[in-house]
Amino acid sequence: MTFNTVQEARNWASSFLEQHDREPRVGELLLRYLLGVSQSQWLAMGRDVLDQDVANTFATWIHDHAVTGKPVEHFTNEVDFFDDTFYVDERVLIPRPETEELVLAVLNEVNGGEVIVDVGTGSGIIALSLKGRLKDATVIGTDLSEDALAVARSNGERLQRDVLWTSGDFLKPVLDEGATPDIIVSNPPYIPHAERDSLSETVSLHDPAEALFAEMNGLAAYDTIVKQVMQLDVRPKLIAFEIGYDQGESVPALIQSYDSAADVRVIQDINGKDRIVLWN
Repeated sequence: MTFNTVQEARNWASSFLEQHDREPRVGELLLRYLLGVSQSQWLAMGRDVLDQDVANTFATWIHDHAVTGKPVEHFTNEVDFFDDTFYVDERVLIPRPETEELVLAVLNEVNGGEVIVDVGTGSGIIALSLKGRLKDATVIGTDLSEDALAVARSNGERLQRDVLWTSGDFLKPVLDEGATPDIIVSNPPYIPHAERDSLSETVSLHDPAEALFAEMNGLAAYDTIVKQVMQLDVRPKLIAFEIGYDQGESVPALIQSYDSAADVRVIQDINGKDRIVLWN
């Protein structure tokens, strides 16, 4: 594919992506990344001559995205979350903006100096975002996937934030060590397997299935974590979950089936959908 200018590449990508029922703006995101330019620079360079190596890579990426749904973040290996840029790849879930709201909900509840456990840490975005804003907190990230923990460790090194990464099934490493966390936070898998076919290919074919889907109509991970919480010698002062938009009743009911006196609140996200459960 030959493009003489940035504008020609933009126009071709937009048309090609629309023909394949993909979001045309992906072309802008990928070309801006390859050119390494800011938004203001991007707006001013439509007539600039495009380097042919960049053009070839761009055309390959656009074709790959159009045909397979490969997400932008798997080309760039970057995702912005709060004010930080994290490395991501096919080993971890690509974080969604709603998860920033989960982190904010936790930040609104803390006083400083707490022991915080991020259960199912994945790329480490929750644990590292909390550590970056709570310098005196002790933050632990757990995950059953060694591949995910490798990504989390890499992000911790890139951001120079001291988080303890430990392998195990949800809270099991904490239980095994006899630790007493003050706060537990988790964005566990919560999509029912029956909904797999309704998801975008960008999600269903490229995010790791173990980070997306759960048994018990999407409640299995919550059930396991709640059972583990009940085994702790000292109950944390806060457990914070991200939930599916339709789990604003089922997750609190599950919690209260184990702890009838639980103080459970449901917080809606910026789109007005149930998204966060806080359990005190």
